Amino acid sequence: MKFGLMLPNKGYPYGDPHLLLELAVSAEQAGWEGFFLWDHIGGDHDFPTVDPWVCLGGIASQTKSMRLGTMVTPLSRRRPWKVAREIVTLDQLSHGRAVLGVGLGDLANKDFKAFGETTGPRTRARMLDESLEIIAGLQSGHPFSFTGKHYQVTEAMFMPVPVQSPRVPVWVAAHWPFKRPLQRAARWDGVLPRQWSAGPITPAVLGEIANTISRYRKVDTPFDIIKYGLTEGKNLAQERALVQAYGAAGATWWIEEIFSGRGTLKKIQDRIDAGPPH
Repeated sequence: MKFGLMLPNKGYPYGDPHLLLELAVSAEQAGWEGFFLWDHIGGDHDFPTVDPWVCLGGIASQTKSMRLGTMVTPLSRRRPWKVAREIVTLDQLSHGRAVLGVGLGDLANKDFKAFGETTGPRTRARMLDESLEIIAGLQSGHPFSFTGKHYQVTEAMFMPVPVQSPRVPVWVAAHWPFKRPLQRAARWDGVLPRQWSAGPITPAVLGEIANTISRYRKVDTPFDIIKYGLTEGKNLAQERALVQAYGAAGATWWIEEIFSGRGTLKKIQDRIDAGPPH
């Protein structure tokens, strides 16, 4: 199992690109293997929000080994060809460490309605699927065309190609127990499961998710199953046992969630510096 961190790109104190860069450098030094940022844009509040892609570019230039990406980018409010340029650039800048986390997105009123974006989940799901096909196709290094309901591409050729082959890995958000998001994730490279009305993602539930993904998968390429979680870096034996239980159930990544309500900045810095619960 690998261990990463997921942080906000908004609010106090995280809406500060200098702080995010500082925390990322500290995280790599402490042994964390991934550093991921929320991708909210927000239009109906007055607290600071920063662009995660620009921040990740800065972080890529100051780190050497951590995986970097968004968790998650709602593709229905983005132009897929622009995201393709961004993710390949990040992969080049980081020497092959980029991950693209995608989903429908939440905060529909703040991130969608405020800007006149489509809010209907079914429409956003169709736009997500089309966008993923385009982003993948534009990483091929060959002329690419696409005709969909929401997007069209005619003989477009993007260079350079990403460092990773055949493309940057895609992790797809899915709310358990809904099956369609799991089917979508199974077509790509990883799943970011969240509980919905069915209760928490226990090791048993994660095992069921892993089995469901396995039934849907059509290829035998590597696939990541991510578990979001909270540890304090103090009761090491208990926390390691918890992590091991999820690993045994099929999780390949433990992503430590950082958010404004979790505690003071000093507490968060101490948690990061304590390192992952190996």
